[in-house]
Amino acid sequence: MSNKSTGRLAGLVSASTAALDRRQALTLAAGSAAFVLAAPMVARAQAYPSRPVRAIVTFAPGGTVDVYARLACRHLSETLGQQFVVENVAGATGNRGTQQAARSTPDGYTLLFALSTHAVNASVFPTLPYDPIGDFAPINLSVSSTHVLSVHPSVSAKDAREYVADLRARPNQNYAHGGLGTQGHLLAERLKVTQKLDMVAINFPGAGPAVQAVVANQIPSAWTTMASAGPMIAGGKLKALAVTGKTRSALLPDVPTMIEQGFPEIEGDTWVGILAPKGTPAEIVTTINREIGSYLAMPASRQRLGEVGFDVVNAGPDAFAARLVEEMAFWKKVVDETNVRLQ
Repeated sequence: MSNKSTGRLAGLVSASTAALDRRQALTLAAGSAAFVLAAPMVARAQAYPSRPVRAIVTFAPGGTVDVYARLACRHLSETLGQQFVVENVAGATGNRGTQQAARSTPDGYTLLFALSTHAVNASVFPTLPYDPIGDFAPINLSVSSTHVLSVHPSVSAKDAREYVADLRARPNQNYAHGGLGTQGHLLAERLKVTQKLDMVAINFPGAGPAVQAVVANQIPSAWTTMASAGPMIAGGKLKALAVTGKTRSALLPDVPTMIEQGFPEIEGDTWVGILAPKGTPAEIVTTINREIGSYLAMPASRQRLGEVGFDVVNAGPDAFAARLVEEMAFWKKVVDETNVRLQ
């Protein structure tokens, strides 16, 4: 009921008091007051979110994007009072889950936790069932994770230069990566092209299985994210030869970048960002970005994310949108150079 209607009701109570006995007057007045007090409570109950939110993750459980999504959704559930439920919709290098998100109702009850393959797939695949920019509202580019070139401890190479020299001396060696068209795959193929190497890609359905294959000494090397390889490196089950960020990783300060070792073209990080279907109300985008920003700013969160191999980015909608355009152009160049194409 509007304030004007409530006012008329209060006036009616005042005008009728003389004609009512004391009990009737008190009953009517109490009913009017209860209605006025209940109105803000109704408004709060209808505020976003009023029911559980679906958080689509585009890769299998345990991978880079899944690890971050579960940490972030736990925080959103606690602060916004509704469950943010992670749903892994893996397949086609992230395309399956991304397509589902693009076709969802833009009401804030479907979010997409996307890996940086979101910016790569337009170049790797001849066609996509969605527009990676036009079909989405960017919310927050949250974290990044450098890639790391790691090998089984029995491999003699101590750095990337020795790794390349060994590939030249003993061609046709295998390397593992976490999926066709992922950044680890593209970076390794770029090294192959630029250094004219003969190396064979062995693709796995995620970075975790790729890392495990090297730990088991089934494959000598892997190109995966720090978030997937870091624990095995820390435990001595893998040896890190190089990272692919612009700067060294805080988790591996003694491991030089590929750039430092004379391979300036082998550079690129993986990131995780949150998007919503195009048309999602701006106030909901603002709410999610604000809460994620608060989560990423907390010292405990930053420490935990750092422990699992993430660097905090925390870029809002406008910065995320600009970064997507830049990333798509960068990875298109890499795809064109490596000629990695998927169907």
